[in-house]
Amino acid sequence: MTAWELNKSGIKHTVIPDNTGGYLMQQGFVDVCIVGADRVSRQGDVANKIGTYLKALSAKDNDIPFYVALPEGTFDFDIVDGVKEIPIETRSEDEVTHIRGIDDEGKVKELRIVPITSSALNYGFDITPNRLITGLITEKGICEANQKAIEDMYL
Repeated sequence: MTAWELNKSGIKHTVIPDNTGGYLMQQGFVDVCIVGADRVSRQGDVANKIGTYLKALSAKDNDIPFYVALPEGTFDFDIVDGVKEIPIETRSEDEVTHIRGIDDEGKVKELRIVPITSSALNYGFDITPNRLITGLITEKGICEANQKAIEDMYL
């Protein structure tokens, strides 16, 4: 979806597998990291798709600015400490243990790709602590990811 939107906007981009980001940051191929958010705490901790926290750690370690772009409605002012308070959804283990595809006859098939005795744990989101975030990009402008800056901008 992001690649489609970038393409429609005429923005040059390259699609990579999720876990390639850290390596590319380490090798100097990334100037800035911008992610979205599903929920943001009052102090600026960000819940987003699983893997966001690891991107933020890689960005920090490689001195790359890490921004979160979000609409105002994403703020949850009732939650202060996102790491401790934002509930994280656990999704079906089938999303990890199985894959769907089309066979040579055009029929959709589902295959188990891990041993039958293996279980899986499948969190849908993680939390990026505000200390790893350079700034929050909002409709009102960019603010620091801390409680005072967020309250000054929104409350």
